[in-house]
Amino acid sequence: MENNKKPKKELTVDQKIKRRNFISFGVFAVMGGAAYEGWQWLYKAPKEAVGITAGARQPLRKALNKTELFFRNFFSNNHLVKTYPKEMAAKNVRHNSDIGVQGKFVVDDWKLQVKKHTGEIINITIDQIKALPKTEIVFDFKCVEGWDQIQYWGGVKLIDFIEHFGLVEETKLGYVGLMTPDEKYYVGLDMPSAVHPQTILAYEMNGKPVPVNHGAPLRLIIPVKYGIKNLKRIGSITFSDTRLPDYWAENGYDYYSGL
Repeated sequence: MENNKKPKKELTVDQKIKRRNFISFGVFAVMGGAAYEGWQWLYKAPKEAVGITAGARQPLRKALNKTELFFRNFFSNNHLVKTYPKEMAAKNVRHNSDIGVQGKFVVDDWKLQVKKHTGEIINITIDQIKALPKTEIVFDFKCVEGWDQIQYWGGVKLIDFIEHFGLVEETKLGYVGLMTPDEKYYVGLDMPSAVHPQTILAYEMNGKPVPVNHGAPLRLIIPVKYGIKNLKRIGSITFSDTRLPDYWAENGYDYYSGL
């Protein structure tokens, strides 16, 4: 029986290239359209109810909260950030924000106010803090703006501070809040991150007292978080079993801000 089927005509190289380009541009157009529609959907979505967090669209905040839960499941004290030799630390430490440290401030008048969940308040001087065992850390400080810098800080581990001043019972709660003396800048931390072995109350930068514009006399250095959580000039520390206020979380940012 005679086969009347005509052999398939082979495409030329030029035709193959044109066909592939057509398919590629088609896929790009479809994906671009989908991305635009997704962005429009997110942009038009209602904003979250104002509370401890605010400023974000509801779907985005839900995604941030789910991401936090995911990462908290894997967090442990064995998760240490990479450290570096002191000679690699920046000599000119980047100064990024003055929120909470503006205006006149007398370092000698400073005292740290610690508020227990029972309502008891403890006032602690910088000399009392400096009398505790000193810890130094050289790590890559990371900012949500995209920059990073190797920095050298010295102070006391927050967990050592907690143990020395009889605050261990407070660590059974879920959160720690820190605020500047003028109450204009504040951060909320999950307890596991706060008591992480690399979290310190820093009173030295590059082996010298912390400068005023970097948070003298005492600031928070928490390497497992982005820079927005590293509060300058700590005025008070509060413990709670519910999330405490956070400046940037109220402005649409992630409350957890972990690395």
